[in-house]
Amino acid sequence: MTARELDAAGVTDPGLREAYAHCRRLNARHGKTYFLATRLLPAARRPAVHALYGFARWADDIVDDPATGHTPADRAQALDTLHRCLEDGLRGGGSSEPVVRAVAHTAAVYGIDHRHFADFMASMRSDLTVTDYPTYADLRRYMHGSAAVMGLQMLPVLGTVVPQEEAAPHAAALGIAFQLTNFLRDVGEDLDRGRVYLPADLLAAHGVDRALLRWSRDTGRPDPRITAALQAAAELTRGVYREAQPGLALLDPVSRPCIRTAFVLYGAILDAVRDDGYAVLHRRAVVSRRRRAATALGGLARLAATRVTARPPVVRPGRVPHYAQEETP
Repeated sequence: MTARELDAAGVTDPGLREAYAHCRRLNARHGKTYFLATRLLPAARRPAVHALYGFARWADDIVDDPATGHTPADRAQALDTLHRCLEDGLRGGGSSEPVVRAVAHTAAVYGIDHRHFADFMASMRSDLTVTDYPTYADLRRYMHGSAAVMGLQMLPVLGTVVPQEEAAPHAAALGIAFQLTNFLRDVGEDLDRGRVYLPADLLAAHGVDRALLRWSRDTGRPDPRITAALQAAAELTRGVYREAQPGLALLDPVSRPCIRTAFVLYGAILDAVRDDGYAVLHRRAVVSRRRRAATALGGLARLAATRVTARPPVVRPGRVPHYAQEETP
């Protein structure tokens, strides 16, 4: 994290600055698409985004990182420890864990509802035992905690031109759309972890089950039934993007280029999956660097076109102003 971003955010305590910097490193390593889009936010708002996503990445690593060699019981204990640490941090505003310290500070500064963090941790915990979802409704319940709440946490940071409750359904839908995109792109890798996130009823409608997915993954051979099911999953995901899209215009104008860029880049992953013949069981679909760069440049152009200076925040009693000034690259 650059000193300029932390200075703009009014973060002066050395330990807290390092905590935010640690979150930025986590986000940069794991979330390349969203990290790129975050560069289009005013500098003062970036540390909060890195704290929210850095915490999410850390929890996800506890659940999924195969390099640790931890047993399910070890992971459950680690999640419980993290949850207790988070609850203490949210109550007291500090923590010896850098990621928790940064996210607790962000939550306090922006007034983020603590229930979103509890819902997120519940979904992370379910990943330790739940390996598939019978229906799309079941999957949506899981994604409320694993994805929708990320959009809801982000709203106070991004700012809105309408009451937040009006923008909230669209922000939640965008989080779900991003996660559905990841589920489709990563279906092969998730299968290797023993999980199938695509709902069983959607797969069954095309004659697909876990055994067929496993056969295709192991043999490298395609199957038209799988292709049809993946096409249906992609269309379902595009429908959620359509739910989310009206929310872009409800954001603070200085935040729109960031979220619009993320919207386009994640949508481009769906295009890459399609263009690669829905071969996600055998290889990961990748958006070209040229397209990523062109999209980011378009975001910079939109950002320059706004020429909007954000108003100072309304500071509630006992809260630190969440940014001192708005800067962009």
